[in-house]
Amino acid sequence: QVYKGLDIITNKVSPQEQRLCRHHMISFVDPLVSNYTVVDFRDKAVALISFQAAAYIFARDKIPIVVGGTNYYIESLLWKVLINTKVLTAPELVTDRKVELEQLDGVELHRRLSQVDPEMAAKLHPHDKRKVARSLQVFEEMGIPHSEILHQQQEEEGGGPLGGPLKYPHSCILWLHADQAVLDQRLEKRVDDMLAAGLLEELRDFHRRYNQEKVAENRQDYQHGIFQSIGFKEFHEYLVSEGNCSPETSALLLQKGIQALKQVTKRYARRQNKWVRNRFLRRPGPNVPPVYGLEVSDLVRWEEDVLKPALEIVESFIQGREPPAEPVKMEYDINENKRSHRMCDLCDRVIIGDREWAAHTRSKSHLHHLKKRRKLQAASRAAETSGDSGGAETSGEDSSLPL
Repeated sequence: QVYKGLDIITNKVSPQEQRLCRHHMISFVDPLVSNYTVVDFRDKAVALISFQAAAYIFARDKIPIVVGGTNYYIESLLWKVLINTKVLTAPELVTDRKVELEQLDGVELHRRLSQVDPEMAAKLHPHDKRKVARSLQVFEEMGIPHSEILHQQQEEEGGGPLGGPLKYPHSCILWLHADQAVLDQRLEKRVDDMLAAGLLEELRDFHRRYNQEKVAENRQDYQHGIFQSIGFKEFHEYLVSEGNCSPETSALLLQKGIQALKQVTKRYARRQNKWVRNRFLRRPGPNVPPVYGLEVSDLVRWEEDVLKPALEIVESFIQGREPPAEPVKMEYDINENKRSHRMCDLCDRVIIGDREWAAHTRSKSHLHHLKKRRKLQAASRAAETSGDSGGAETSGEDSSLPL
């Protein structure tokens, strides 16, 4: 939503709603800027919240409400977890270096990281090129291994196993969640509403102005900037072939794009909820804000189930008293290693994290390979047994006679 344009596909708040409450960090980055990062977001957002000037939120005795979205970006505002390399080098040079690193082979990238920061290399999956490239970039720009900087953050007062201290000590998280079937249905309807609001024309216009030339030169990039937004790459085939294929083919590609958008939207919503559970509710260490769950499955009960309890929780925080609602509690294993590194020889896969390993060993693909190996081992043992018994039966015979 920080990028100008694609207002429908990014579900931006309407101008009418913006007039009811002042909004920040919307539609201010040029769409052709591909090097805007979470560090840039954090720096601008923290400045809007904290600076001692009449225009800023705290200075006006207001409370900032950070709306998700992308929970990784919310984490960057809550905890000291990011490393800013741009202060040491011109931003464009730093970003170009990271992009340059991402062009290299993943195995080569991981090998380089293993040489300069073996601890970080052990924590990152070799196929995760972006994170591996980022760790290499941190080492090159800072002159210190990425893992060492993270340890320094964790050892600060109030820090913990997953990062540095909490920036704003009086924070709370309101988690709006719904029954999965209801949520899926609601997300499918949202895509239909976006189409009715003019989604296709918005995508066509954006494609003509910003992407058509890149496609013609085969240098389109759906991994950086606004082009990685959900909804743009799903309609790539439809946009590039429109006018160059039969109406029937175009209609099929359109339906393919619509279904892909619905699927990826539902998948992203699941990832968001998983992130809340794993990173907010199961987060070990001190200074973790309370998370209050608000059930939004039945919109008829919005006032009773969502608005009223949310207002009571926030008012309690403002007044310094205990909220009437209990925060969501979820047990976590303090000894769990989220960055453990294991190689599954059966599946020929690297698995990062204790919980991910446990899930992998229960997965259908792993159990299938395990069953297959056991069958082969059983067959091998049977063959060996058969061979041994055959040898015992013929041991007393003249080997020159035909059998």
